[in-house]
Amino acid sequence: MKNMFKFFFVSFFSLSFLGLNAQIKTPAASQTAKLETMVGLTTVNIEYSRPSKNGRKIFGDLVPYDVMWRTGANKNSIVTFSDDVMIAGKELKKGAYSVFTKPGKMTWEVYFYADTENWGVPEKWDDTKVAAMVTITPQTVTPVETFTMNVANVASDFFHLEMTWDNVNVPVKIEVPTDKKVSAAITAVMAGPSAGDYYNAARYYRESKKDLVQALAWMNKSIEMGNDKFWVLRQKSLIEADMGKFKEAIATANLSLAKAKEAANNDYIKMNMDSIAAWSKK
Repeated sequence: MKNMFKFFFVSFFSLSFLGLNAQIKTPAASQTAKLETMVGLTTVNIEYSRPSKNGRKIFGDLVPYDVMWRTGANKNSIVTFSDDVMIAGKELKKGAYSVFTKPGKMTWEVYFYADTENWGVPEKWDDTKVAAMVTITPQTVTPVETFTMNVANVASDFFHLEMTWDNVNVPVKIEVPTDKKVSAAITAVMAGPSAGDYYNAARYYRESKKDLVQALAWMNKSIEMGNDKFWVLRQKSLIEADMGKFKEAIATANLSLAKAKEAANNDYIKMNMDSIAAWSKK
């Protein structure tokens, strides 16, 4: 009997504990959706909530004409670009934007709004936060039950941000800087290594105790290209000293010392003075 009582007590306690801590999860009325895709070399992210028709009349009723709409449900829909893009001939800086719309019978106004921390349309609309606005003639399509935002008609340098619900599709053409980025990369590669590339290679060769002749050649190339900062000259003097060229190392260290003094960099002033003193005894 005692064991039976203990069993019922433990069972009751366990069920009571579970009842206090259990949480029943139910689906949201408007599901959250996230989309990430590449267009050319630009990453596009979309995050929004998806209301459904559920037998309702949408535009001109649930979503009134000529009134600002959150374009979805719950928190405002957000689109993020990894690069500057172009919308209707206007540059839109990379970053995250809320997407608001003003549906009309004949045309829609689509707004890219710089403030993304709103639950729906901002209580106080701020025109200075409108980063871009474009007027679109909507398309009539086969009815869609659930509101959808999508990246469609993807090319290497543009895409359409589509907003579709019921029998209406609103496509916004957005241009991405693919050609600009590729052309810049081609120019950089074809022009050969930069002064910084030569410096980094030379420093690595010295620190790894590799070919010092090659390291010095690369360091000289970096300096010839205008990279003659005091820390660069310091590295050159160290390479020369490692090669046993103490006269040249002292001359280079003096150049580094002068520039370090101009920059009031006490660390490099001391390092150069200590090295000059030590190499003078060689």
